[in-house]
Amino acid sequence: MIAINDLTFRMMGRLLFDKASATVDVGAKVGLVGRNGTGKTTLFKMITGELHPESGDISVPKGARIGQVAQEAPGTQDTLLETVLMADLERTALMKEAETATDAQRIADIQMRLVDIDAHSAEARAGAILHGLGFDAEAQQRPCGDFSGGWRMRVALAAILFSEPDLLLLDEPTNYLDLEGALWLENYIARYRHTVIIISHDRDLLNKACNAIIHLEHQNLTFYRGGYDTFERTRAERLMLQGKMKEKQDAKRKHMEAFVTRFRAKASKARQAQSRLKALEKMQEISIAVDERVAPLSFPSPKKEAASPIINMESVNVGYGDAKPILKNLNLRLDADDRIALLGANGNGKSTFAKLLSNRLQEQAGSVTRADKLRIAMFAQHQLDDLVPEQSPYDHVRKLMPGEPEGKVRGRVARMGLGADKMDTKAQDLSGGERARLLLGIVTFDAPHLLILDEPTNHLDIDSREQLVMALNDFNGAVILISHDRHLVEASAESLWLVNNGTVGPYDGDMEDYKKLILKGPDAESKPRKKDVESEAQPVKKQEKRKDAAQLRLEQDATRKRVKQLEGIMKKAEEAIQKLDKLLAQASTNREVGRIRELATKKAEFERRLVEVENEWLKLSSELETS
Repeated sequence: MIAINDLTFRMMGRLLFDKASATVDVGAKVGLVGRNGTGKTTLFKMITGELHPESGDISVPKGARIGQVAQEAPGTQDTLLETVLMADLERTALMKEAETATDAQRIADIQMRLVDIDAHSAEARAGAILHGLGFDAEAQQRPCGDFSGGWRMRVALAAILFSEPDLLLLDEPTNYLDLEGALWLENYIARYRHTVIIISHDRDLLNKACNAIIHLEHQNLTFYRGGYDTFERTRAERLMLQGKMKEKQDAKRKHMEAFVTRFRAKASKARQAQSRLKALEKMQEISIAVDERVAPLSFPSPKKEAASPIINMESVNVGYGDAKPILKNLNLRLDADDRIALLGANGNGKSTFAKLLSNRLQEQAGSVTRADKLRIAMFAQHQLDDLVPEQSPYDHVRKLMPGEPEGKVRGRVARMGLGADKMDTKAQDLSGGERARLLLGIVTFDAPHLLILDEPTNHLDIDSREQLVMALNDFNGAVILISHDRHLVEASAESLWLVNNGTVGPYDGDMEDYKKLILKGPDAESKPRKKDVESEAQPVKKQEKRKDAAQLRLEQDATRKRVKQLEGIMKKAEEAIQKLDKLLAQASTNREVGRIRELATKKAEFERRLVEVENEWLKLSSELETS
């Protein structure tokens, strides 16, 4: 058991922990949650002994091995597989000693110990972990130095998982993973046989992999059993109960104070007054943990919807320069109301496809047709480097609003979720989440018809991610989403496209199906998911396919037009019914019997017509969803 006892710690004069206590059972999978800056990473440093508390202590079982992902993975010439294998220090030492040992007894002892620690299956285990984190067999034999920093961080994660420490500490492990890696890690941690503490803002990881949550808030630690959803519900109930108890206490205090004030001077009541006064002094104030406000996010929607399709691709190949195409023969259509999440492991071409859509990368073959005056906004993590470090959010937005009064500019910054205390702070001094909010506000400034988001959540905490979900659901344009956050994908996307094997196409399944597919192993993604086997056995000629697709698009366009027309009719009918209700109320007040009969007849006709229109609207909307 890990015990945190009366922990007090200050960082640069700021109190982070004030007599905080919590315990973690051996084998537990615990999520450590709390707002950014509350001290979660600092707690990890105290557990590992890198920092020491002012008072209190943290006890870890004697001899327990603590494992944490290295801040930087080595850029050596050792292969990925060798790098991971070396993380098992005992195995590495024994294997090295076995090469030079001459004493027969010692050789026997070494071999016995190697058997005990299952050393001979080490390569297979290391390879499986590397594959789960996105490295195929060929990549595993390449030197670490061949990979970029983000990929090397995956190697560092693989190494610590392979070493199987008794206490595994993971700080935002999904930030450098794609969705496929995050799904694999979620499953791996859930089955891990030792104790795990995870700092994460990934709701699904905390729900699926954890069986307990420790919440760091107001310098204290509170333990909850269950995943994140259970924690959130239990905490809300606790806060509500605290609120009711405080109301009762306040009412009791008020009554006692009134009694003391009224009867303190009367001899006959003096003793009772003094008794209540002492009770008041002993009464401990019930404090309520007030949630810090999370600034909302919002994206301006286009005033006029672009005509569908907003983007149409025919036989498109795309890549970089004269190199071999990364994606080939793309025949896709993107409509004004599409909400699409892109699936597929890193390196398969998701970002390449996003650049093609955003017109940052030209097609090598085929044609891409975009709607007239189409406005496209794209957010990618690397764009955070484009912010001017010395300039404030106000300065950045001022450049987009030349000539506008200061109050209007500051109002626009505020709508990005950056309050008065952050508007004039240099970009280099903002937190990662604040810079992400600023960049999201800048790229969506002109109310785009299409919003492309490439890993938008890396610097956002859980509550800010919920604000992002709401902002996307309120946005009236089309959305393309690339994210390792499964909750964001499921809450924001209406359809899934798979980027795999050099092509892009609709995925026939939901996120749970995709998780099962990922966990099947290396060849799973290449397997077809077509349900209609008969249609595969009888391929249709390309010309007929194009003709059928064109006819379907014409029919869908006509249906969409009719749906919009019906929505206008419904709106007018509802407005008319509301007006008739008001007139009926006036006529009833004035007892105008003839007028009441006339208005009631008109209202009944509008209501009948509204039901007919709603039925047609529901039928056509359903056809569009299933086509």
